[in-house]
Amino acid sequence: MEILYFTVTAIALYVISDWALNRMEEFAGRRFEHRSLIFFGIILVLALVSFALIREFTGG
Repeated sequence: MEILYFTVTAIALYVISDWALNRMEEFAGRRFEHRSLIFFGIILVLALVSFALIREFTGG
């Protein structure tokens, strides 16, 4: 069951990270030059936090 939590969370993190990056670019009024690195940074931080929480709550 834990693998299902990780999979659903990963999909949600992808969508949230894309949304956050688009909002940051709208706020800045331009496309960022190193867009993929910024996206990676956003999804990495969110993944580390959320996956740690999943492990904590599922007892893994």
